[in-house]
Amino acid sequence: MYRKVDPDGTAPESFEFPHGGKLASDNRWVMMAQLIPWSEFESEYAQNFTQSMGAPAKSFRMALGALIIKEKLGTSDRETVEQIRENPYLQYFIGLSSYSNEIPFDASLLVHFRQRISVNLLNKVNQKMVNKIREATTPKSESNKKEPEEPGERLNQGKLLLDATCASADITYPTDIGILDRTRMQTEKILDILYESIKDRCPKKPRTYRKKARKDYLAIAKQRRPKQSQKRAAIKKQLQYIKRNLAHIEKLIELGSLLENLSKRQYKLLLVCQEVYRQQSWMYQHKTNRVDDRIVSLTQPHVRPIVRGKAGKATEFGAKISASSCDGYVFLDRISWDNFNESGDLIAQVEAFKEFTGHYPESVHVDQIYRTRSNRAWCKERGIRMSGPPLGRRSAHVSKAIKKQAQEDEKARQAIEGKFGQAKRRFNLDRVMTKLDNTSGTAIAIAFLVMNLVAGLRRLLWLFLCQIILIRTRKVTEIIKSYPPVLQVE
Repeated sequence: MYRKVDPDGTAPESFEFPHGGKLASDNRWVMMAQLIPWSEFESEYAQNFTQSMGAPAKSFRMALGALIIKEKLGTSDRETVEQIRENPYLQYFIGLSSYSNEIPFDASLLVHFRQRISVNLLNKVNQKMVNKIREATTPKSESNKKEPEEPGERLNQGKLLLDATCASADITYPTDIGILDRTRMQTEKILDILYESIKDRCPKKPRTYRKKARKDYLAIAKQRRPKQSQKRAAIKKQLQYIKRNLAHIEKLIELGSLLENLSKRQYKLLLVCQEVYRQQSWMYQHKTNRVDDRIVSLTQPHVRPIVRGKAGKATEFGAKISASSCDGYVFLDRISWDNFNESGDLIAQVEAFKEFTGHYPESVHVDQIYRTRSNRAWCKERGIRMSGPPLGRRSAHVSKAIKKQAQEDEKARQAIEGKFGQAKRRFNLDRVMTKLDNTSGTAIAIAFLVMNLVAGLRRLLWLFLCQIILIRTRKVTEIIKSYPPVLQVE
């Protein structure tokens, strides 16, 4: 059951302490709470709860606020709850009206928060929040948009930066022999569970040769540089062990052992083990290292290898994301666990920019993979300049100007690379710790939302500082003017 509450909460000065006192209005958590449009998405979040019975669910502000706190502080789920319990500003941020020394919710609820708040909902919150920040930080003279003089005239403004990267998942670096060893051990555990239910009717337990199989695996895994023939022989042995275990599991099921004895997680792992055996067996028979939808992790079968061709990391394992940056704010446009060509997202990203700002960008700054003929033609029709040198032969008298423009465009494009670096170094986008595909997507989207929130808070503080300096400068000027003409310095 979801009980509707006021998502905007109480004012900072109305927050109650046990022994008196009040919150400071210039605290960062108080200011960030005012930037997020809590009330606009309360009803959409409430659609996750259709039943009118049961205990009231946690509010949208508490759910989203807890995820933002976790990402901002870089803590674990348990540590996040403890930080909220100890800090009154964090309690105000998640919507509480008074300080309490008890935990507001169990740490396990953060998993449900990530499942209920989808990536689409977070992208909507991100856009609304950035709009609110831009309205607060943009002077009124600049906020008035210039309308085109003629109906057919197009007015392009601003710069749009596009790029793609990979958010690496928290998995062990996959090797064929390592995946097969973990698959074999998992089939042995499942076989033990299924045998327990029928051991009175089948006194002889199927043999698994687990000690010998483990010894064969360590014999190849401990070698620094084993030969290809040795790897192939070790893979063949592990495939035989897994094939024997899967055959034993099928016989136990025929003898009356029920799959209901397995938990949902174990049953899912059994299906993953069968698919791993099929893929590895096919690659062994065809003497190749490539297969469609290759599984690289038993516990996270949705993770795929993403070939990026980067120095030091030719292949990454995680979700590939396509993002855009405008005026220092970053937006998550696409997330996929399969590799894709990011050049196909350019048109949709530019159209999303127009829907967000009301006009097309003046220029689009991208790398070489985006500069296809179709993308160039589409941008040219709408008066959008694409970064990089044009196609065709260039004359000598214009080559210097084109080269200088290309260098300036590349300097501007580096801003989105810096945003990716910030997301990976500061907000743990380089190692996504969540295990499910939907919760991993939410964690990635939260990282971009918190980045924009921090950037907006920094601009608000800078604007506030500039106003203080301007006020003090005016006061000093008035004091100087009040002096007698003899004492005034020209």
